[in-house]
Amino acid sequence: MKYEPPLEKISENIREAVLGHGEKALKIGGENTLPFHSFEGTLPNPPGLALEILDTEPENWAPSVLEPFEDVVSDPVNWARKCVEVFGAEMLCLRLVSTDPLGKDGSPQAAAEITKKVADAVDVPLIVWGTNMDEKDAQVLTEVARVCAGKNLLLSPVSKGNYEKIAQAALEHGHAIVAQASMDANLTKELNIVLCKFFPPEKIVVDPTASALGYGLEYTFSIIEEIKQFGLADKDKMMQMPIICDFGGDCWRTKEAKENREQGILWEATTAISFLLAGANLLIFRHPEALKLIKEMVV
Repeated sequence: MKYEPPLEKISENIREAVLGHGEKALKIGGENTLPFHSFEGTLPNPPGLALEILDTEPENWAPSVLEPFEDVVSDPVNWARKCVEVFGAEMLCLRLVSTDPLGKDGSPQAAAEITKKVADAVDVPLIVWGTNMDEKDAQVLTEVARVCAGKNLLLSPVSKGNYEKIAQAALEHGHAIVAQASMDANLTKELNIVLCKFFPPEKIVVDPTASALGYGLEYTFSIIEEIKQFGLADKDKMMQMPIICDFGGDCWRTKEAKENREQGILWEATTAISFLLAGANLLIFRHPEALKLIKEMVV
């Protein structure tokens, strides 16, 4: 008697999100099965893999992660070009650290100008990340949305405290958004529900917030699994958005990553593959060698 392995067929799909524009636009999500379960369903799009850049010269970065970019860190446009042309990045994440009200407190106008220059300099999709300060992010990201109209940026983070302003600006100017609810699947659903009252669900990516290997990874892992299960197995329409994980900075702040270059790269890569196994659709890396390792494994 021939053995037929039991297969779990799922009738629901994670929504497919399109990021960027033109020939280099990328699709994430769209799957109707669990991570890497191609024998049970379809996985139409590989995970999105982005490299992080900053709008100002980084402070307190580990030498090992700063070294690949040391000739360009003073210029975000050249930094972006190097990530694409030298390191083969197919997506970038521009972190607007200069706007932090507890730091330089840069203006929304200056941040939008830098973002526009970066977006014009490269043709890959661009994630634009604020400082997780609700009021300031609302000012900055709405101005970025206006100045970069039509670029289909992925604006982040959008939270319970500022979602109306940022999502409305994204809708008006043609961008996608990252809905962020820290470490709680129920809060993720609540935020998605209020957003979907006026914002297209296919332009939402969810961020449960990430952590590094050895520093809370297992908790993030379980939250991602829970969101994915709610969307696929429980057929919850408000939990069928692709998932993003922003973890590079957390990895390179650990004492283990700082000890030596090779260990740091592996620390970041191990964190990344763990989140892909949990169900993440989009990852943000800090070191190009970590990105290269994951690209060789999954793409």
